[in-house]
Amino acid sequence: MTITKNVTALLITIMIILSGCSQQETTNLVDNKVKIGIMLSDVGLGDQSFSDSAFAGLERARDELGIIFDYRELKESETYEKGLTELVNDNHDVVVGLGFMVQEDLEKVAKKFPEQRFILIDAVSDLENVTSITFKEDQGSFLAGVTAALTTKTNKLGFIGGDDVPLINKFEQGFVEGAKSINPTITVDVKYAGDFGNDQLGASLTREMIDNGVDVLYAAAGFTGVGMLKEAQAKKVFAIGVDSDQYFYAEKAVITSMLKNVDVAMYQMAKQLTDDGNVQTGHVELGIAEDGIGLAPLRVNNFTNEERKQIEDWKEKLSNGS
Repeated sequence: MTITKNVTALLITIMIILSGCSQQETTNLVDNKVKIGIMLSDVGLGDQSFSDSAFAGLERARDELGIIFDYRELKESETYEKGLTELVNDNHDVVVGLGFMVQEDLEKVAKKFPEQRFILIDAVSDLENVTSITFKEDQGSFLAGVTAALTTKTNKLGFIGGDDVPLINKFEQGFVEGAKSINPTITVDVKYAGDFGNDQLGASLTREMIDNGVDVLYAAAGFTGVGMLKEAQAKKVFAIGVDSDQYFYAEKAVITSMLKNVDVAMYQMAKQLTDDGNVQTGHVELGIAEDGIGLAPLRVNNFTNEERKQIEDWKEKLSNGS
């Protein structure tokens, strides 16, 4: 009986030791992986645009590079500052703030944690521990304007912005300049919604423009812009998506989308972290040449070979700076 008890005790001891080793091994495996935390933009997941694109880039990095990532949404954290602080306290190698509206809170948190590396998307910070990543939206919007001008029959285009701020102004200015490079007499009806998350407002503004003769619309307005796409399809006019390829939200209307490749930026950042153990500092600006900006495939409208060549020629000029 004593021998049996001793054997049993020995087996239990071995199991405890093995269990501890297994837990330690699991912990080590996790600790050795790159960890990225991201505070999503105001609408969060499901915006069918900016946040979804960033999330897709991190998912790709997880699947291909083996990183670990976590995220916070404003509807849960209530403030950007709280969400960013939680991500810092979870010991992420890099904490990302997505969108210009995050800047003020991100800089507050960055000052509290000077040893933490932060990445700010869509705005520029002077803090040493913040890497700023911006995009040349005017380049992609210029191509969207060229495409719209080659499509319109009324010579009236529409632009809807989520808010009247410098970043969205870049979308508008690029779009207008691109359109006028094809036809200087073309007119562009511009409206600012003051809201990135209201698809019904986007639809209402779209109806107003269509009633005034607009037959091709472009929006830089998040989920508000999705309302524009769907209303354009309902009214049988053309539309141009933004940030990601939005063709599948209105397949009879969307002729192309201006691609702001936030997913590419997230993946490249994760790869740099995986390869080098750090990320580039300072201000990084991504345009067509860096694969940060592009144009989705042309669809719906029957563009001639000459029109397609015009679009490609402008893409090349923008890429090489000529």
